[in-house]
Parts: sequence; structure tokens; C-alpha cells
Amino acid sequence: MPRVKVALPDTFPFATEIPVRITDLNYGGHLGNDALLGLLHEVRIEFLRFLGLDGDYDPISKLGLIMVDVAVEYKGEAFHGDVLRVQMAGNELSKYGFDVVYHVHNQAGKEIARAKTGMLCFDYNQRKLRLLPEELAARLG
Repeated sequence: MPRVKVALPDTFPFATEIPVRITDLNYGGHLGNDALLGLLHEVRIEFLRFLGLDGDYDPISKLGLIMVDVAVEYKGEAFHGDVLRVQMAGNELSKYGFDVVYHVHNQAGKEIARAKTGMLCFDYNQRKLRLLPEELAARLG
């Protein structure tokens, strides 16, 4: 069976750190796959703020982003107390959205994971997709 492969961009304009909490561990004693997705969501909000957005949803205008797919390529284990450094970049811009690519390492520099989330612009008032704003596309591109 072919494995998922996440292609990494040449550069990452944003990086942040996030600790692995005890509640992020699974029965194997390492970072669980469900917890990694939660951590990626947390750092994605920081990345979107870096891009000038106030997170992935504006409750006043009801305009936001929805995640339509995710791919994760696990490379190593992370444990309670590790501080993960997550580098992020936007790529694969389209008419309605873009991808966010994540490269995750622990504090010792060991690669933990590569991931990609597909994000689409969404109008919660009309319950339909909306065009990727030009100003956001410029910041991503």
C-alpha cells in the first residue's frame, strides 16, 4: 500500500513552539495522532494571525475558513515535556483556498511529522464557498 507523502516547500515564513501535554499522550506513551491534529489546529491559528487574520472564523461577518482535508506523515515519536517547533507555510493557492504545510521537530531537532491541511474560504451566512480574498492570496504567495 502506498504511503502518504507530504511535500515540503523550500521556505517557511512562520514558526512557533508548542509543548506536548500529558493529555496529548496515547496508550503507547507518546503523542497520539488525534492530539497532533489538535496541536496543528492551535498553531494554524497563530499562522493565520501572522497572515493578518483573526483566526479561522470572524463571528461578526461569519466569514471563515474550513478544513477540507488533512494528510500527516509521521516521522518520529514525541513525548510529554517535549517542545515541538512547528514551521508553517501556505501553498497550492486556488480560487477558493490554499494549503497549510507543517514541519514538526522536537527540541532536539528530531523530525516528528510533516502535515498538510487544505483550507477553503467559507461564508457561514450563505453556507457556501467564497473566493480567496486577493489580499490574503498576496500574503500567502
